[in-house]
Amino acid sequence: QVQLVESGGGLVQAGGSLRLSCAASGRASSTYAMGWFRQAPGTERDFVAAISWNSDTTYYADSVKARFTISRDNAKNTVYLQMNSLNPEDTAVYYCAAGEGIGGTYKYWGRGTQVTISS
Repeated sequence: QVQLVESGGGLVQAGGSLRLSCAASGRASSTYAMGWFRQAPGTERDFVAAISWNSDTTYYADSVKARFTISRDNAKNTVYLQMNSLNPEDTAVYYCAAGEGIGGTYKYWGRGTQVTISS
């Protein structure tokens, strides 16, 4: 019932910033908790950040705390990930996902967008 399309990835120098967007479609898309995940080559997919449906609650992985900010605009059916102070360890394919709860299983996934940080 939810389709997700990420955008905003690209090549950025270390120390730079990038904002990812995730456009959601579907009648009930605004009622889902949303999350961002990332996967680097040869690694497992890691949790990055999540936000509740009404933006009351957010969670971040320790590796991105104080650098990344997740937000959403339900009127636009869009979720954002503002990434600051990027470093090469942030290089990965970033995926957005939708689930029934912020701590639950994420049922719907986008295809991902590549983020590459050069030094």
